[in-house]
Amino acid sequence: MGSKIYVGGLPYSATEQQLSDLFAVHGAVESARVITDKFTGQSRGFGFVEMTSSDEAQKAIAALNGTEMGGRTLTVNEARPQEPRTGGGPGRSGGGFGDRGAKRDRW
Repeated sequence: MGSKIYVGGLPYSATEQQLSDLFAVHGAVESARVITDKFTGQSRGFGFVEMTSSDEAQKAIAALNGTEMGGRTLTVNEARPQEPRTGGGPGRSGGGFGDRGAKRDRW
C-alpha cells in the first residue's frame, strides 16, 4: 500500500510534473497534484504526492522536508485524512426562508 504525502510551501509557479520529478528521485510516484483555487485556477501553494511504497515515502519526507524549491521552504509530511466539512451559510441547508410564501397566503 502506498502513502499520501502533503507538500506545503510550493512556489505558485510549480507544476504537477515538477512535483512528480522532485519526488521520483526518492522512489516510484503514483500521482502528484498541485492544489489550485477553483475560481482563479492559480496554485494555492501546496499539493499532494502519492508514492507506491511507504518506505520510499518516508525516505522522501526525510530528504525533502525543509529543503527549498523556487526560493520557498518546503514542508513535507505524511498527509492526514481530510476532515469532514460541516456547516454552510444561510440558504444552503434549505431552511430559514422556506415558508415565506405560505405566510403570505394566509393574509
